[in-house]
Amino acid sequence: MSASWNSNLTADRPTFVTHLECAMTGERYEADTLHGLSRAGRPLLVRYDLAAAREALTKAELAARPMDLWRYREWLPVRDKANIVSLGEVVTPLVPLPRSGGANVLAKDEGRLPTGSFKARGIAMAVAMAKELGVTRVAMPTNGNAGAALAAYASRAGIETIILCPDDTPEINVREIAQQGARVYRVNGLIDDCGKIVGEGAAAGHWFDMSTLKEPYRIEGKKTMGLELAEQLGWSLPDIIFYPTGGGTGLIGMWKAFEELEALGFIGSERPRMVAVQAEGCAPMVKAWQDGEEHAPRWENAHTIASGIRVPRAVGDFLILRAVRESNGFAMAVSDEAIVQAVDDAARDDGLLLCPEGGATLAAYRKALAEGLVQPDERAVLFNCATGLKYPMPDKARTLDRNAPIDTASL
Repeated sequence: MSASWNSNLTADRPTFVTHLECAMTGERYEADTLHGLSRAGRPLLVRYDLAAAREALTKAELAARPMDLWRYREWLPVRDKANIVSLGEVVTPLVPLPRSGGANVLAKDEGRLPTGSFKARGIAMAVAMAKELGVTRVAMPTNGNAGAALAAYASRAGIETIILCPDDTPEINVREIAQQGARVYRVNGLIDDCGKIVGEGAAAGHWFDMSTLKEPYRIEGKKTMGLELAEQLGWSLPDIIFYPTGGGTGLIGMWKAFEELEALGFIGSERPRMVAVQAEGCAPMVKAWQDGEEHAPRWENAHTIASGIRVPRAVGDFLILRAVRESNGFAMAVSDEAIVQAVDDAARDDGLLLCPEGGATLAAYRKALAEGLVQPDERAVLFNCATGLKYPMPDKARTLDRNAPIDTASL
């Protein structure tokens, strides 16, 4: 399809989507048609007429728009604005971590988004496109936050939703999924075990599979993290980005965003080093990066307190590793003990309550600093992918008997 657009957009500018292509083979697929994976079994990437888009939007025009995810609509795939599904996706702040991180460390706090996590970005886009393409029932495996986002956005769009999650998924996630209108099932296995069941149901025609990277549009929602980051930093990029990596959609999406922004003339050729952060108990990307492999074998007996990055196998493994290597970045695993310490330090010293996956990025930054992989004067951005309020916290409160003498000075 050429850079034409749906007439329903009226006065609004269009998206400039031209086609989809297989991330592995480059095979082209028609836009405006429902697709899952490519014929090669790999993710599909959305492509745009960036030359036309470059003429359509200036930095000044963009700056005048509301500060939300949809401000980048020319660079997103939804053609008809009536199909936008929104719960109020704000631009998330960059919060300094001077004590727990350092003078040049910023956390992009994705916990401010609807449903409390960065999953809102990708799911908002995927659901909008599902609505546009006539999907009426979807299913997804989840470790928690993605399922919560899908339940919320699909309910808003009037799309029926089935969610499968490992039976040790955090209780608050399971309950919010159900509360927001999805049917949720606990499965005695890991997320890829849940994904196998979802795939079988999709093959039987029971639903459309919304698993990570098994449809083309979550990447487009997640790439807005990169668009926002560049705009927030005055159309420049940090020296290094630490990203909690399970399925890796956000890392892939940001790398795509930077390429597109350069083609649009909004940034130059400089790129941050991309760091894929995993837990020691589930580190398939780290092992593949260390071994020089393009694909990562399934990680057996995966375990970590950071359930969002407990993904034994990622369908986009080669895209994650490609971005890490092209950026001269690295993959790093951290211990659960280091994650807990980082979460505690950020809360106590800087007042920011990180989720465990966000804590993993701070732990990785500290480890990289100690090993000389990053310098204190380099500008680093860590991604806190969800609000820490969703996760169990130790009870450190003390008690007072109001009927007994109280030494207030000792308090």
